[in-house]
Amino acid sequence: MNDRADRIYDSLSHDLKVIVEELPDRQHGKYIQRALGVIARLAQDNIDTLDWKILSASLLDLERGFKVFYPYRHVRKITIFGSARVAPETPEYQMAVEFASHVSQQGFMVMTGAGGGIMQAGNEGAGAANSFGLNIELPFEQGANQYIEGDPKLLNFRYFFTRKLFMLRESDAIALFPGGFGTHDEALECLTLCQTGRYGPVPMILINPPGGTYWQDWDAYIRKHLVEPGLVSPEDSSLYKITDNLEVAYETINHFYRVYHSSRYIQDLCVIRLQTELCDPDVDRLNTEFKDILIKGKIEKCQTLPEEMGDETEKLPRISLYFNQRDFGRLYQMIDTINHMESCAIAVEHPEIK
Repeated sequence: MNDRADRIYDSLSHDLKVIVEELPDRQHGKYIQRALGVIARLAQDNIDTLDWKILSASLLDLERGFKVFYPYRHVRKITIFGSARVAPETPEYQMAVEFASHVSQQGFMVMTGAGGGIMQAGNEGAGAANSFGLNIELPFEQGANQYIEGDPKLLNFRYFFTRKLFMLRESDAIALFPGGFGTHDEALECLTLCQTGRYGPVPMILINPPGGTYWQDWDAYIRKHLVEPGLVSPEDSSLYKITDNLEVAYETINHFYRVYHSSRYIQDLCVIRLQTELCDPDVDRLNTEFKDILIKGKIEKCQTLPEEMGDETEKLPRISLYFNQRDFGRLYQMIDTINHMESCAIAVEHPEIK
């Protein structure tokens, strides 16, 4: 090894020694141990150079993403998808600019793929201070648009899968404008992940230009060729909303977080955190209307569980249920019912904060 390689090796050896010695007392120590263990086992296996390139590049993608998003973890973000080909003078582009501008003024941040078209419109409307650009390195380089170029919140990913991971992991709402194959890929992947519970619940809005039928035609295809033959559930249409009115889009996002805050699973128990406590008659109503999604027990108000102690949701009221983890369209319907409950006296003033 040359001198530079020797220095890198010595530095890495020292860092690893310190980390291993401190593992028992480190926060998240068991997860650090698990990650180091995977790399250690792979280092003893016979895997190819390409495998190591994929692993190291993926970890670099993850490192950049974690570091950039960490300071903004308590701000809700909206991902905007749509065609890279639409010109600034088109209605779709102008709507995307207006949409991004409005939600950023409400306090949300905006995420785009950092390219042209609808992506550029999203960064233009929100401004660099209130938006992220998640670019992808391609052989024919996709340069970042002028509204996010040079900003520290512009990320360049090596792989599509790490890019998509952050576009969804960090997103609290999805806004889809008309687009091509890429937009359909994003729309259907979002729906698949929502339908299987691997992402969300979040509001998903499909936005047409005024009088346009792009998403209605798409929805008609879904209903005829997927819903009617029983390939997806009729309730899965509750996973998204179609509109050509931006006021409806804003209200859909804000209303989703009126009472609902977030959810998580603790083993088989689904815990739903709320902005305000439900009254007993409202919980009874949920048990009457949504008993079909329970595998056992009832929907109940509950206290913060030990596994949740110390996180930012600790003081929020909760309900819990043994959800069947299959009928996610029905779960979205239950969240909508909760958000419409009149006994919930407050409408959250800051839906952009989580």
